[in-house]
Amino acid sequence: METNEPKAQNGINNGKQNGNGYSADSIQVLEGLEAVRKRPAMYIGDIGVKGLHHLVYEVVDNSIDEALAGYCSNIEVVIHEDNGITVTDNGRGIPVDLHEKEQRSALEVVMTVLHAGGKFDKDSYKVSGGLHGVGVSCVNALSKQLIATVYRDGKIYRQEYSCGKPLHVVNEIGVSDKTGTVVYFKPDDSIFITTEYTFDILASRLRELAFLNKGIRLTLTDERDVEEGQARMAEYYSELGLRDFIIYLDGNREKLIEEPIYFEGERNGIPIEIAMQYNTSFSENMHTFVNNINTIEGGTHLAGFRRGLTRTLKTYAEKSGMLSKLKFDINGDDFREGLTAIISVKVQEPQFEGQTKTKLGNNEVMGVVDMVIGEHLNYYLEENPKEARAIVNKVILAATARHAARKARELVQRKNILTGSGLPGKLADCSESDPTICEIYLVEGDSAGGTAKQGRNRAFQAILPLRGKILNVEKAMAHKIFDSEEIKNIFTAFGVTIGTDEDSKELNIAKLRYHKIIIMTDADVDGSHIATLILTFFFRYMKQLIELGYVYIATPPLYLIKKGNKETYAWDDNQRDAIANGFKGESGSEKGIHVQRYKGLGEMNAEQLWTTTMNPESRTLRQVTIENGAEADRIFSMLMGDEVPPRREFIERNAKYARIDA
Repeated sequence: METNEPKAQNGINNGKQNGNGYSADSIQVLEGLEAVRKRPAMYIGDIGVKGLHHLVYEVVDNSIDEALAGYCSNIEVVIHEDNGITVTDNGRGIPVDLHEKEQRSALEVVMTVLHAGGKFDKDSYKVSGGLHGVGVSCVNALSKQLIATVYRDGKIYRQEYSCGKPLHVVNEIGVSDKTGTVVYFKPDDSIFITTEYTFDILASRLRELAFLNKGIRLTLTDERDVEEGQARMAEYYSELGLRDFIIYLDGNREKLIEEPIYFEGERNGIPIEIAMQYNTSFSENMHTFVNNINTIEGGTHLAGFRRGLTRTLKTYAEKSGMLSKLKFDINGDDFREGLTAIISVKVQEPQFEGQTKTKLGNNEVMGVVDMVIGEHLNYYLEENPKEARAIVNKVILAATARHAARKARELVQRKNILTGSGLPGKLADCSESDPTICEIYLVEGDSAGGTAKQGRNRAFQAILPLRGKILNVEKAMAHKIFDSEEIKNIFTAFGVTIGTDEDSKELNIAKLRYHKIIIMTDADVDGSHIATLILTFFFRYMKQLIELGYVYIATPPLYLIKKGNKETYAWDDNQRDAIANGFKGESGSEKGIHVQRYKGLGEMNAEQLWTTTMNPESRTLRQVTIENGAEADRIFSMLMGDEVPPRREFIERNAKYARIDA
């Protein structure tokens, strides 16, 4: 049979006459940094808040690499009034001499060429976080303006760029006996969704870097926040490194042993530093770092730590005879319950999963960490018998509680829709079954739940009313958690199970029924407390849902402003005042303007709740993300734990953000 398609020559169809329009002309070759501007998320994660702050981390990491090499002791970050950023260090200064291959200044090469930098030369940097060499050039590509100033060899050099392209050659602009690099950049607002920096997000990362690199001073100044002529400033410096870090993280928990366990060592050229603290809580908190990068997905260093910890503690416990009366086996989770640990390794050639560097893949690191913890922990246990006994007793308690929790958990699993007894009675489910388009609202109370059921779109929106305040999982043993009716209902409604084997704590989300989980509570103190309790539960037992971006918080309005037939909603006091003034300006009088403060979701009718809070076309949802796992862990333990003074201090410090009704 003949066709009208053109014959291919030598097996290749040139596509010129192909009706689909896809030909050689369709293939774009992006030069230089154009690829970064075209697909920024490939290089910095996203173009929202996370990606915006990642720009600062990339520049700071270059300065930290200088510190790791022994040439930098001071790093300063300034947020300017226009949300521009300046990062200053007292390192050696980026080289400015002629790059032989590129035939231009080394500074320009570093700033404009992907995969260029000193990180690939082992003689320049033995270890480095900026492994891929794309960091600062990406920052340049995504900045409307970037100015690099270098202090080196008794002189000052400068070059300015726009959207990654140099505006002039590197100029010598003065003399100085200082050394170091100053990078000013202003993110491109045509690329980023927001260009407003958050002080606390940057502060959290700089604090972390100070703990991970003892003896280095980092300062953060915010010129947008000035009181009595002084810009807001924070300084971070740690003399003891990880020992200070573990005290900071566990400061809100009751200690099981008085002093942190700390050791450092080196095997096969890999320096390892570990700090750990046992407490009376029921959660395991592991924080791992490779060359100062937070490997939130763990990797071989974490696997080595867990293996070495379990083997060493189990051997000690068996030798001591403390396990002789136990009628069941102890597993790895039992040894880590109530343990906060920080593992930091420095690797010359780390193998990360992608530019985001969230998981370490070097197999040799596992054995090295295993050996180091085995050797040092065994010595610690032998030298500290009182503390060792307390740790083993904690492990036995954890194992006993795990066996009790298994029975309670099995009841949760049996209630799952796929195994027999159906969904919770209070759940108003949706008719769609595709989880990618289904969403569930966790609603405070039966009254608001009833309104939400009337106002929702039944096709894809499910409603699960929660009775009052759910259990505070921060202070409860596992079997108590699985005995809680509200928590059992959440597990059953979601369709998730805990673990693929009987003793695993891992969440199995293969049968998750909703990819949008929305917490909807009243806009008052009680509502905030309930939302925090739910988030604590998610962080400790369903963390994977947060990491996948499935958890959201609804934002119902605070006010309804009426005048005549006109009605407008406001989400804060400024909006309320602006709307009221607008109504006043129309008539020249305040008469007839009525402002209603919503103290609860139940005060809205079904149509109002749909319009303001549930309609995908008009609602505002806040996605819950984990910007810094260690800091999130500390804040949850502080807010929901037993220690009152730190919680009071936190509330007082953040009271300006709270709206507390009289």
